[in-house]
Amino acid sequence: MIWQKTLAQPLSFSGIGLHSGRWVEVTLYPASANQGVSFVRADLPGRPQIRAHYSRVVDTTRATSLGENGTTLGTVEHLLAALGGLGVDNARVEVRGPEVPIMDGSAAPFSRLIAEAGLRSLAWPRSYLMVRETVELRQGEQWMRVRPGVPRITCTIDFEHPLIRRQHYTVPLRSESFMSEIAPARTFGFLKEVRFLQNRGLARGGSLDNAVVLDEGGVLNPGGLRFPEECVRHKILDAVGDLALLGLPLLGHLEVGKGSHELHLSFMQLLMSRESNWRLWIPSGRQERRPPWWQTPLWEEATA
Repeated sequence: MIWQKTLAQPLSFSGIGLHSGRWVEVTLYPASANQGVSFVRADLPGRPQIRAHYSRVVDTTRATSLGENGTTLGTVEHLLAALGGLGVDNARVEVRGPEVPIMDGSAAPFSRLIAEAGLRSLAWPRSYLMVRETVELRQGEQWMRVRPGVPRITCTIDFEHPLIRRQHYTVPLRSESFMSEIAPARTFGFLKEVRFLQNRGLARGGSLDNAVVLDEGGVLNPGGLRFPEECVRHKILDAVGDLALLGLPLLGHLEVGKGSHELHLSFMQLLMSRESNWRLWIPSGRQERRPPWWQTPLWEEATA
């Protein structure tokens, strides 16, 4: 896509917040070019705004929470994954509640609504973050890196559970791949962990309707898993949502091992500090009929 995109029309949805247990109403509105994604706490006096940017992350405990000037909003990653995965650059998101609704625990409900609303091109080219040299972060057993290459994401997880164990999955960073392979993957947790979180006042809205819950032997959800590797696919979903906080599509091969929201944030901070390892690429409208960007001389030059 050469041109920036926004929603063709507003869309609304509502649901329960995973951690607060409160009912939340949300409306997405189109926004003009170069505005990015911003959240509005429409339930608070003055309707304070929070920019969707990694510099606004205030908490990464079990979800990604944003904050600005004392106002916070939680569990933004699944909606941001849907916006980023479908190529929405600019939108205003009005939320009546402390967190984005969890819906069914995936990004599929958001993605379907966005697809139904449609997208509109804006008269301004989209900027990309093109990786020129590998950037890598390791924190204990966790690691994350991005290297030059065709845009895709590879994720690896390893859990001592008979239905998970070691899972590895790669998907291209294209809207159709996101819709079919990643968006339907639900958040997951273990029964003993869910009880621990609820005792600490978290996951108050959690249920088998909005999360995959596993006990020692299997899945408690009556319908089972949506994919054999649903857990690692959801980890990709989380990474796509958190990396949307860069504000620019990432051109490179992203690899994540045992990822977490905290790791994603640390990686974005490291990546943006390594300015010599990437460059901003702004294609011109004349390139619209050329081969894909990774087959152009500019891409070859940048990755040489």
